[in-house]
Amino acid sequence: MDRPGMRSGPDNFHVMAKPSGAICNLNCTYCFYLEKEALFDRESSFRMSDDVLEAYVRQQIDSQQGSEVLFAWQGGEPTLMGLDFFQKAVALQRKHAGGRTIRNAFQTNGVLLDDCWCEFLRANDFLVGLSIDGPEALHDLYRVDKGGKPTFAKVFRGLEFLKKHGVEFNTLTVVHEGNSRHPLEVYEFLKSSGSRYLQFIPLVEPQRNPSNDGTADSVVTDASVRAEDYGNFLISVFEHWVRNDVGKVFVQIFDVALGIWMGHPSTLCLFKETCGDAVALEHNGDLFSCDHFVYPRNRLGNILTQNLGDMVRSPQQRTFGTEKQSSLPQFCLDCDVRFACNGECPKNRLLRTPDGQPGLNYLCAGYKNFFHHVNPAMRGMAWLALSGRSPAEIINFLSGNFISQNAGTCS
Repeated sequence: MDRPGMRSGPDNFHVMAKPSGAICNLNCTYCFYLEKEALFDRESSFRMSDDVLEAYVRQQIDSQQGSEVLFAWQGGEPTLMGLDFFQKAVALQRKHAGGRTIRNAFQTNGVLLDDCWCEFLRANDFLVGLSIDGPEALHDLYRVDKGGKPTFAKVFRGLEFLKKHGVEFNTLTVVHEGNSRHPLEVYEFLKSSGSRYLQFIPLVEPQRNPSNDGTADSVVTDASVRAEDYGNFLISVFEHWVRNDVGKVFVQIFDVALGIWMGHPSTLCLFKETCGDAVALEHNGDLFSCDHFVYPRNRLGNILTQNLGDMVRSPQQRTFGTEKQSSLPQFCLDCDVRFACNGECPKNRLLRTPDGQPGLNYLCAGYKNFFHHVNPAMRGMAWLALSGRSPAEIINFLSGNFISQNAGTCS
């Protein structure tokens, strides 16, 4: 039981703010967020007002603990708000900072980036996440504009502006049916393009029912990656990375896994035992339990009438977070890689276990293969790190018998 006067819930939490809502200048075939337009009044401008912006900035700073506060801007496409909106946001952050250090992260498709945008992003130390799905032929399979035309050339132009102005950036690559069987082609392209921080996001999109209430069939869209293909994609990239690029290229899922093998909790919500400390803020001030659960039943309230921190720490949100763990089927509880996976994201729990229980993750087979495959190397790198040495030394050990000597069951 919480003691009187104590906060319940996370001391710090992540807010994904969507100032333009679901509005985007692209029409990516696989995008799950475009349908969110239907949740709001058709008269909505899908533009965050000054009142909502200031309420968010003030409450985000007041609700977080520690010396640093992160603002994460996403969409839709946030550049559609115009540069003046983010200039105003930065001014408000300075106004309400109260001595705290403010950080900004910005996810974009890159199409509208130019000199002016990148000068601003660099001057204000924004970390930019650029969505790009690999070389031109693979990227353009699904990432098209409103007219169905390819977007690679415009996105790559945006990437060149980021590099020109020295903007810190990472790349976010959706792994889908089209690029999942070309792992090294995708990886080498991203490296050659200047990316040193890579995220690979598996596309798992169930066929939605027409009510838009979040319920779904277990059948996924044709563009979705197959579980085995995703596992093989990660394994292929890992095999190249662990022999050549440890310490030089940072792949999110590999870094997160290494932390887990070292005995730390996952830094990525996907693999945490429970969730609920990563919420989504819509353009009108509505707060939802998660970016993947923007449905009426997961609405926590509105920051114009309720406090951001109170909503995140509310019984409704805490229940949402603990259900990730409490709903795991016995098949998952008995799994030898549960410590690394924890059933992954609840949105992907679309299948039944071999004994008929609901709640098995669609990607289970792929994750099992991946985590079993990387176990020896992860144990080796964890041993190096815990011994005060660089995990990059694994590259040298791989020419000998270090891996086999340190291999064992996943634990």
